[in-house]
Amino acid sequence: MRSSLIQKLWIIIAFAIAMGFLEAIVVVYVRELYYPEGFRFPLKLLPPKIFNIELIRELTTLIMLASIGMLAGKTKTGKFAWFLLTFGIWDISYYAALKIFLGWPASLLTWDILFLIPVTWIGPVLAPVICSLTMILFGLLVIIPGDENQYVKPNRLSWGLTMLGALIIFTSFILEYTCLMVSEGYFMKGGPSLFDPGFIEAVTSYIPGKFKWGLFITGEILIILSLIPMIYQAKNLRILNYK
Repeated sequence: MRSSLIQKLWIIIAFAIAMGFLEAIVVVYVRELYYPEGFRFPLKLLPPKIFNIELIRELTTLIMLASIGMLAGKTKTGKFAWFLLTFGIWDISYYAALKIFLGWPASLLTWDILFLIPVTWIGPVLAPVICSLTMILFGLLVIIPGDENQYVKPNRLSWGLTMLGALIIFTSFILEYTCLMVSEGYFMKGGPSLFDPGFIEAVTSYIPGKFKWGLFITGEILIILSLIPMIYQAKNLRILNYK
């Protein structure tokens, strides 16, 4: 592996860890204001102004992570791989920082709000951690075997399995909350409103049930299968580079 690639890797790892800690610090402030007794379900609804700011924070976080991928990669595949690598390290660092600062989560099976766009994602902390580890593996498989201009290129089968797996995992995260909204009839009304008393009652009394681990594991298996041809390609690429 070229020294410049190693240097870039360590710089981006440092950035992702620092960004994860910064994100956790923001969440510490939010929880101190709205969950002084500790975060747990049922949720407390944020004021509409604060909720909208949270949406902007999540969007800007994605833009920052994507920007790293755009700057670090030389090809479309390389840019995507660096984005996934940065995202995975950032997310794990975020939970590690919350554990250091707040002693939360109590366990990897503790439920959390994972994301708010386009609808609320919820699940046990273990699920996004597994996703992040998979992202890191995917990113490293693409990046490490080559050099600055040479990456492993997932074939159509790998991309197809990855996208299908990601869609299934996404469904496992939003299904619980989406079912709540459907049962309350809010999607028929054009979406929930933070000012609707019925919506407030539904959310503030809602406690997650059983996570759809079957769906989640199915999606993970598909993504892992997508990595198999990439592993062989990475092995061959490394052999060529060391000749």
